[in-house]
Amino acid sequence: MKIKILKAAKNDLREGYYFYESQQTGLGAYFLETLSSDIESLKLFAGIHSIHFEKYYRLLSKRFPFAVYYQLSKNEVRVYAVVDCRRSPAWIRNKFD
Repeated sequence: MKIKILKAAKNDLREGYYFYESQQTGLGAYFLETLSSDIESLKLFAGIHSIHFEKYYRLLSKRFPFAVYYQLSKNEVRVYAVVDCRRSPAWIRNKFD
């Protein structure tokens, strides 16, 4: 299965990196490594996660309070967003409207 990370999701990852790197040097890199590993796991486990906003699967990160929202096509996982779960539910919903 191929994984495609869309531009908006790459921007989300970049923002998360800068946030954690500002907290502690090296934590941003650890954040990216962790989320990359979570996203790579979709090669095996895509489609087993719960559906949110009627059309996106949601993978919860193991180490950070982030969720990866993705969709499946025949041979591809498309990652649409990587969202900080500490955001308000209304803000998260608006991201997908």
